[in-house]
This record gives sequence, structure tokens and C-alpha cells, in this order.
Amino acid sequence: MTDNRGQSDEPVLDVLPHYQEVLDSTDWASLETPYGTGDLLPAVLARLLHTDPAVRAAAVEDALRAVTHQNTIYEATLPVALYVATILNHPATGAGENRQDTNHTPHYPTRAALLDWLSRTAYDANDENVGIGERVRGSTFLDESPEVRAFLDLRPAIYSAVQPLLDHDNTNVREAALIAALPLAEHPALAPHRDKLVAPARRLMNASTDRYRRDRVLEALRAWGHDISSLENADDVAVRELRAQRVTERWAGGCSDNPPF
Repeated sequence: MTDNRGQSDEPVLDVLPHYQEVLDSTDWASLETPYGTGDLLPAVLARLLHTDPAVRAAAVEDALRAVTHQNTIYEATLPVALYVATILNHPATGAGENRQDTNHTPHYPTRAALLDWLSRTAYDANDENVGIGERVRGSTFLDESPEVRAFLDLRPAIYSAVQPLLDHDNTNVREAALIAALPLAEHPALAPHRDKLVAPARRLMNASTDRYRRDRVLEALRAWGHDISSLENADDVAVRELRAQRVTERWAGGCSDNPPF
């Protein structure tokens, strides 16, 4: 999946295909979605490159909702994730978002919205959730879940598209890129990249009040062996303790976690 040649200590990341190749070479009508097949996806995905931010925002909603349901990775999720990665750094995904014209309503950046979806998809297949799947379904869980395994294998390629946006000048894009990068970096080949995520993770904790983003940072840093005590505020501690209590009560009641696939 990665090429370790060269002088750098970091692996060379996978090269993504051209976005048009993903659209043209995928048999979308044969792929399962939560609502049928993906035959309508190519036209919707193509609108993610429209120059009008409002059109892109509608396309984000239509395209990503079509493959998102109950934290499950479907057959069509994989090429959609690959396509999203291939267009993250395309100029069109940022077109028109910095207008000064007061007649235009500002929109949440397309790149941030795409990164948000990638991060949630990556978390659905992160190490913790795969571990839950293996506890519930047994050691053959990944063999019986080819879509999950395929997404796990895609992580270095997707990370290669996310990485340049870690320094983006828009705060929402920059933070969304970090939150997407954290679960992707669980791939063993990306271990050398994790240290570079620590500083921006700490900066986010100092600046952001977003509950979802703070939780994802704290979970990642804790999993990587970092002391997070100085980063947690009272709300973070309260949320962590409440979740631990709920897990204890759930297991005490004889219930087990169901994998989100």
C-alpha cells in the first residue's frame, strides 16, 4: 500500500487516481447503498465540482446521504470515499467561498463538509469499532466484512489527500482535516505521520469548543499514549466519566456492543 523507498523516514503515500477515472471506471449500478444501488451517484458526485457553492452544498447532502446510514460501510461507500479524496484539493471545491459580495450567503466550506464525512466514515471503521466487531462476531469479522476491510486498506490513499489541508487557511477546513486524519493514521503504514498530528491536535484543544472534534482528539491522543490531562476541561472530564458509566452499566446489564457496520 505504501512505498518505503527514498531518504525520508515517512512512507511515500499512495497516489490517488484521477477523479474522472473513479467516476468512469466504477460500475455504480451494481453497488449496494442503504437505499438500493448507486446508479444515480455519478451525476450527483460530478456536481461536487460545480463552481457555485450552493450547488455543491446540495450535492454534498445528496451524494453523501445516499451512502450513509446507521454507521454502516456499504459497497458504494468505497468509491464515493475514493472520489471525495480525489477532489479534496481540486480548485473547484473552494470556488466562490471567499466572496465579499454581501448578496451571497456564506456557505460552510465544501472541503470541510467532505472532510467531515470522511472522518465519520473512518471512525466507523476505526480500530475500536473493528475490535468490537471481532468481539461480537469473532476473529473472522473482517473476512466477512469485505467493505470494511477494503476501506481500511484505502486509508493511506485517502490520507494523502487530507494531509495538504492540515495547514489550510480556513479554520473549519483545517480542523476538519485534522479530525479526518486522526482515524486514518491508525493504519500501520501511517504510524510515522502520527507525531505530526499531535501539535495541531493540541492547538485545536486550545481553541475549539466543538464537542465532536474535542472528543475525537482526546480519544486519539489517549490511544497513542499521550497524557491528555492538561488538555481536558471540566466538560471533557464530565463527558468522559458519563460515557464510562454508561459502558459499565451496559455490560453489567448483560448487554454487548453491536459493531456499527
